Amino acid sequence: MSSPFDQNAPRPFEALQIPDAALEHGGVEILRCGVVNEGLHVTMRPVFEDTQMWGRVLADIAFQLAGVYAQQTKGRPADVVASIRAAFDHEMNNPPGELGTANPST
Repeated sequence: MSSPFDQNAPRPFEALQIPDAALEHGGVEILRCGVVNEGLHVTMRPVFEDTQMWGRVLADIAFQLAGVYAQQTKGRPADVVASIRAAFDHEMNNPPGELGTANPST
C-alpha cells in the first residue's frame, strides 16, 4: 500500500488538540514540541524567572505520560516513570552536540 503523501512533498503537521481545561478556563501555552524529519523541534515561552520551575514542569509531564501509557498497556505508572527517568538521566548526561535550539515565543 502506498502512502497518501508524496515522500518528497512536505507533510501537514499533525497538531494535538487543545486541552479541555484550557478551552474551559483559558491559560497560556508554555511548551510545544514536534518531531520533524526525525528531529525534535521545540517552541517555548520562557515564563519562569526561576528555571528550576522547568524541572517541575518536566516532572509533571513525565507523571502525566506515565498515567497515559499505564492506561494503554495496563502497566504500572511507577514502572513508566522509572523508564522515563532512566532515559532522561542518560540524555542529560550525554547532551546533543548543539544546545539551546528551541525557538522562544512571546
